[in-house]
Amino acid sequence: MEVRYGRLHNISMAVVATGMIGTAILNMAQHPDRAPRLSFSDPRFDLYLILGLALVFYAWLGLSRYVTREPQVVIDRDGLLLGFGRNRRFAWDDVEWVRLRRLALRPQLQIGLEPQAFVDANLRLSMWNLDDGLRPIRGVPAAVLVRDNGLDARAAAMLDAVKSFRPNLVRP
Repeated sequence: MEVRYGRLHNISMAVVATGMIGTAILNMAQHPDRAPRLSFSDPRFDLYLILGLALVFYAWLGLSRYVTREPQVVIDRDGLLLGFGRNRRFAWDDVEWVRLRRLALRPQLQIGLEPQAFVDANLRLSMWNLDDGLRPIRGVPAAVLVRDNGLDARAAAMLDAVKSFRPNLVRP
């Protein structure tokens, strides 16, 4: 199984963010009396600047994920490959368990790795990177969470792929 960034989801994210920026600019052009002054002393300018930068980031992120076609998760007879800018492969011997857990409304795939393989992989995980498909799991050392937001396959389908190769790794 190869899981890539979903094209429709990510181009939609880019189009909506760009549309929001355009709408704000158009609104300010049509009503200059309500537009913030171009000065950091105007708190509305600061707010629009921060929101605008966030929207530019999401437009760039959606577009870059739209054109990225390399797989982000590969599950095959050799093990797991985790992409998301890291491109690390784990043999099945390095995987201790796999399970599905809910995070907010959506199920997420959790993967427990052998501690030395986890350290050797140097996945550069961060709790603060909100748009990363890989996250650490609080309180669970040597484990990663794969978020399926923006991917073309759900976490449940990835779990089913793991079951087809190594059903003994699946935990409730």
